[in-house]
Amino acid sequence: MRSRSNSGVRLDYYQRIVHRLIMSHQEPVTGLFPASNVNSHAWIRDNVYCILAVWGLSMAYKKIADQDEDRAKCYELEQSCVKLMRGLLMAMMNQKDKVETFKITQNPLDSLHAKYSSRNGQPVVGDGEWGHLQIDAVSLYLLILAQMTASGLQIVFSLDEVSFIQNLVFYIESAYCIPDYGIWERGDKTNHGEPELNASSIGMAKAALEAMNELDLFGARGGPASVIHVLADEAHKCQAVLQSMLPRESNSKELDSGILCVIGFPAFAVDDPQLIHNTKDAILSRLQGKYGCKRFLRDGYRTPKEDPSRLYYERWELRMFENIECEWPLFYCYLILFHAFQNDKMAVKNYAERLERIMVRSDDGILLIPESYAVPQNLVANEYQHPGSQSREVVGRCPFLWGQSLFILGRLLQEGFLAVGELDPLNRRLGAQKKPDVVVQVVIIAEDNEIRDKLAEHDLHVQTIAEVAPIEVQPARVLSHLYTYLGRNRKLGLTGRKSRDVGILSTSKLYSLKDRIFAFTPQHIDYEEYYTTRDPDLLASNFTTNLAFLTNNWRHMLGRPTITLMATHYMLDQDKIPLAMIQTMRKLKSGYINGTRVMLGNLKDFLNTSAITDLSFLGSTEDGYPDRLHPDVQTYLDEHLLRSFSHRNTMNLRGGQLRPRSLRRRMSCKGAIKKTRSINVDSDTLGMEGPTQLSERRLSSIVPPPWLQANKQNHISVFATTPEEGPADQSEIIRENIYPIDPHHNRTAMERRSEFARQQEIQNIPKILIQRHRTDNNFADTEVEELIAMLRETENLEEQGDILQYLVDTQGLDFNTAGLGIKNKPTGMLEEGRVVTVRDLLKGLYEKACQQKLWGLVRHTAGMLGKRVEDLAKAVTDLLVRQKQVTVGMPPNNEYTITAPLPEAELRQLIHDAYGDDESTAMLTQELMVYLAMFIRTEPQLFHEMLRLRVGLIIQVMAKELSRTLNCDGEAASEHLLNLSPFEMKNLLYHILSGKEFAVSSVARGSLSIVSCKSSRVSKKSQIGLGDPEGEDALVATIDDRQGQWLRRRRLDGALNRVPRDFYSRVWTVLEKCQGLAIEGRILQQSLTQEMTPGELKFALEVETALNQIPQPEYRQLVVEALMVLTLVTEHNMVPSLGGVIYVEHLVHKANQLFLEDQRKVQGDATLCCAKSNGKDHQAASGMLLCGGAAYICQHLYDSAPSGSYGTMTYMARAVALVLDCVPKHGEMDCTIS
Repeated sequence: MRSRSNSGVRLDYYQRIVHRLIMSHQEPVTGLFPASNVNSHAWIRDNVYCILAVWGLSMAYKKIADQDEDRAKCYELEQSCVKLMRGLLMAMMNQKDKVETFKITQNPLDSLHAKYSSRNGQPVVGDGEWGHLQIDAVSLYLLILAQMTASGLQIVFSLDEVSFIQNLVFYIESAYCIPDYGIWERGDKTNHGEPELNASSIGMAKAALEAMNELDLFGARGGPASVIHVLADEAHKCQAVLQSMLPRESNSKELDSGILCVIGFPAFAVDDPQLIHNTKDAILSRLQGKYGCKRFLRDGYRTPKEDPSRLYYERWELRMFENIECEWPLFYCYLILFHAFQNDKMAVKNYAERLERIMVRSDDGILLIPESYAVPQNLVANEYQHPGSQSREVVGRCPFLWGQSLFILGRLLQEGFLAVGELDPLNRRLGAQKKPDVVVQVVIIAEDNEIRDKLAEHDLHVQTIAEVAPIEVQPARVLSHLYTYLGRNRKLGLTGRKSRDVGILSTSKLYSLKDRIFAFTPQHIDYEEYYTTRDPDLLASNFTTNLAFLTNNWRHMLGRPTITLMATHYMLDQDKIPLAMIQTMRKLKSGYINGTRVMLGNLKDFLNTSAITDLSFLGSTEDGYPDRLHPDVQTYLDEHLLRSFSHRNTMNLRGGQLRPRSLRRRMSCKGAIKKTRSINVDSDTLGMEGPTQLSERRLSSIVPPPWLQANKQNHISVFATTPEEGPADQSEIIRENIYPIDPHHNRTAMERRSEFARQQEIQNIPKILIQRHRTDNNFADTEVEELIAMLRETENLEEQGDILQYLVDTQGLDFNTAGLGIKNKPTGMLEEGRVVTVRDLLKGLYEKACQQKLWGLVRHTAGMLGKRVEDLAKAVTDLLVRQKQVTVGMPPNNEYTITAPLPEAELRQLIHDAYGDDESTAMLTQELMVYLAMFIRTEPQLFHEMLRLRVGLIIQVMAKELSRTLNCDGEAASEHLLNLSPFEMKNLLYHILSGKEFAVSSVARGSLSIVSCKSSRVSKKSQIGLGDPEGEDALVATIDDRQGQWLRRRRLDGALNRVPRDFYSRVWTVLEKCQGLAIEGRILQQSLTQEMTPGELKFALEVETALNQIPQPEYRQLVVEALMVLTLVTEHNMVPSLGGVIYVEHLVHKANQLFLEDQRKVQGDATLCCAKSNGKDHQAASGMLLCGGAAYICQHLYDSAPSGSYGTMTYMARAVALVLDCVPKHGEMDCTIS
């Protein structure tokens, strides 16, 4: 170490600089920094960054304080930090009501202000006059507050302030799903005031949540009451979303230098070293210049082309800012700190030299950091020509205190006055280092001795609830209720935590409360909620997923995770423990399950190794009894200990002895439920167009395509009001076409035909009436009395379901059935005077269907009862925040797109509207959304290159796949689909997403099981996406298994909206060279390239919306292939411009013509349908092609591989050459397609 005098002198020099540049501006009353000499506003973010240099300097003095004056300087600097942090705290506490409202509304107008008056800490602009919602600013404040407290500063003085800061934690904990205005206060880069999800805000919030967790705000002198609690799951959600977004900043900014503060100092929010590296490289390659980095692409702020008279930009003018954006030296300061923490001395030296070249010397020789550098007005043209060649001039404030402060920190680190650990006392910088494997501890507890003995038969020895005492086991909802007491404060009017969600990370800890210890079972098995918890296979599969999740995400926590599971009577299947449960428990005993290390044991053995959290906040601190439990908590716990795992009694539908033989009228309600179904499989266009209204479906998803309206005589008018309007004779022809008779099916063709005719009458009533009058002649004479008597008498649950469906339609859910239908009124099925509504009867039926595992009926009754899927809103949010949009309903008319998180009630209403009366499909949609969210959390790679998840289409593809694999007709397939158990449903969805082949094997009791099949034959890799379709041996041997493979591939990719890599940014380059692209009537204008950059998510969504106009998935995929050929033309620079508007479908149809010509030449398969020699198109009477190809493209073209001399890409390339006039017709050209 150098002699005391040298280092002391050097520090005194920095102290003078800090004093002159920073501390001299600090307001004496509030401690805040004004923005400049002329602007007295104090921004939270800038103020916190300004004070960092003062804090760093105080720690440097602390180390050499061997003279009294050094100690005094150190103390003065520290108190300056405390003064500023408390000034901001007071300003925010004045707006405590906003914090309270924002927890509920999350409305930008209710947010804390982003800036205050530096003179008195009061608001300076109105709620709606500024983009106040900046989660990163509040998060930065909390993060630095935590770091300063950990370094020994005392900033928080009272318990009221502690509870306010606890509420600030709630304020930022949902950052992962709250669009805000971000670090540049702009939101969307057009600056129209639209907030968006910003990676920099989410990353800062994640860092703040982790830093605050279990932090004692009174430092070493505090007790349990001054500790802040954070639910680990909230920080993890921010982490997951951040990882899915980087290196993108938001929908409109594909990159942003502001992310440097998230991947390095001060947040250190990313744990994956590779992702940190990729993000930094992306920023440097696209945004770095001679004078610093640009904030983001096409940032018009302070450029000579900006119109200073208005705040916002026109969409077209963004293109003008390209290459002349201002460069900010601030980011060099971030990069110096980034590399100093990485201990990369060369890089630090490199950036320090670059920075010195662009700093400004003041009159007294101090180096100042200017705010930004802009291109002078007169050099703009040259800069456009040669980006980066012109010299720039300083614009904005100088010195820019945010940058100056970080610069001084960098200098203190470079000269050895500070070690990196001192700027990061909480050790956040170590987050990206490798950690040892996590061992997950699993405890299984039996509800009572009977279950314990049943498990013992399988050599699984567990304890009962009674034997676990004194440790108490509770469901997760108890923990969620206890957490609502956190942060309550009567004086400040704060009501504690609003979110009811406790995730698996929180329930995997043990909790101590005074002298009691609690264990909580995971939230997803709180069985009262939803029918998927009735499926033991699904529970077992979710359980192993959760184990893997814990291994990967158990960070920053002392002790091991402990999962507590309850074995209850409820899980028994016909009084036996289900096989799936036994197999899972046996795997647990072995110590490994799917690569996760586990230990199975009893709770008391795990007490020393588990993570234990103290629920100290439940004391009555405000009433002066911190050692006593809050009286409300006491009563809540006492009540809950008695009834947390007790059973509900299911109501019996039938009175035992009541079976009047006289009423054996079985058939009269048959099919009531079936008529509500809307999944359509049979027509080859996936139920999206064409004459589908003949199958048993609702009308809403059908509208005739324009070319079918011309030849009306070909099909029954869809909106015909009476059955007579549709010509009866023709309906026979069509029926042949779309309802292939299937020899394997149990009913004869004739029977089906007549059922069909019966459906016709219903099907042609206009949709508005369908709601109420779904009556069939059968019911006309069946009195309600008789129906209820039949209900009592029948054993068959499906039949009870049909009767109840009819009762609901005619009488409503609240119709009282008590005492009806009992001829000689013996002691009825219920005591006199009780009201028994149809709803009660349905509940009983639901319970029974659950027990008997009749899943189709379970889904339908759950829908009628309006049961809600656990976590539906959370699932949708999980998909949306990972930049996936979700649509529900059957395309093309009934599709609703969800683009922003919605509350549970609105979501369910939306889904209900999308499917009308089809309860089963509405329920299935909710279920699938939950599975999609599970997959995107655990296997995000399945969703690459997919922007929109169209749940309606996915359901149709699932039914189509079942009908193909089981070789049955569409109606049977949709029945099979709705009857799949939740586990098999999830499995089928997984196979469809991953593109893996599957077979369907039948299991006992008529249920189906989905099995992956691996083939010995090596099969072609899919052209798009991920999975390789591994052979199809499992198919019925009679089908040549290669036929239909590409058609199916295209159909799946089209339905999943999957596109090739970098597809959207390549379409951008095509759009730049032509006037526009027309797809299915939507024109993508060239002006989009003026407004959006190639990698921007907003642009991708525009293209995607146009593609989604195409109803048939396989046709959509060919359009995507045609666009890819166009991108090859532009990328090889074959022509300077592609001319006017390009009609992409023309290319596809041209390719089809070329294909058919070739087929005629070589006598290929298509000569049997579309390439017949007599010239004119061959259509069935329905206006479809004979081969069933969608959109007048031959089925055989859909089924051609992309490559090869007869491949689709070859025909597309020929079509492009023929259709576009800009491609030269003569002369040599290199036309190879790589």
